[in-house]
Amino acid sequence: MSASPLTKLYIGAGVLSKSYWYNGGKTNGVREAESGMQRVLVIDDDVELCELVSEYLLPEGFLLEAVHDGVQGVARALSGEHDFVVLDVMLPGLGGFEILRRIRAVSVIPVIMLTARGDEIDRIMGLEIGADDYLPKPFNPRELVARTRAIQRRVQALPAGEVSQRPLLAVDDVEMDVQSMTVRRFGAAVDLTSVEFGVLEILLQSAGSVVTREHLVRKALGRRLLPYDRSFD
Repeated sequence: MSASPLTKLYIGAGVLSKSYWYNGGKTNGVREAESGMQRVLVIDDDVELCELVSEYLLPEGFLLEAVHDGVQGVARALSGEHDFVVLDVMLPGLGGFEILRRIRAVSVIPVIMLTARGDEIDRIMGLEIGADDYLPKPFNPRELVARTRAIQRRVQALPAGEVSQRPLLAVDDVEMDVQSMTVRRFGAAVDLTSVEFGVLEILLQSAGSVVTREHLVRKALGRRLLPYDRSFD
């Protein structure tokens, strides 16, 4: 799938630090983004990978913007123009972990981290800093679509009728507003990633009952528990 004319202009000029939209050949990616498509920001210096990911995400109803520079990646992630971020750990200059720290300092936008295959330390660090999920390279783009869909299901607001019936979950000193995705403890706001919010929601709903790791992974991450999976350790 070819990039938009705007993309070709940037590549032709050799300016890969600028961002660009993949929009199926249409000249106004922003206008299409405003039409209701889920907007994904990919922060990765691998241009070919970004193009490959776009080929899978676009038919699934996602609009993709690619950024190859960490500093600009942070700026774009905090712009409020995206619904998800796909972030590579190994970036020149400003690395993936530092990018994630800067994003998490002010935003709970869902982030999927791309890590080297078998690099368990990177995956654990990413989850501890605040990543919502991880995917080892090389990966099947269809799996990225599936994981993005799983996160999308978790962060979607509840139906209006359901929200009105149960807008607040409260156990002891913890209060959760499901509609606004906010949590307070002793009245003070608690900053959580979307995955952490989903896990806490499950635990509050199951207060007084034992919740297994398998159940948490299936409900919060949208996948089955894998061998040696330490997502919730």
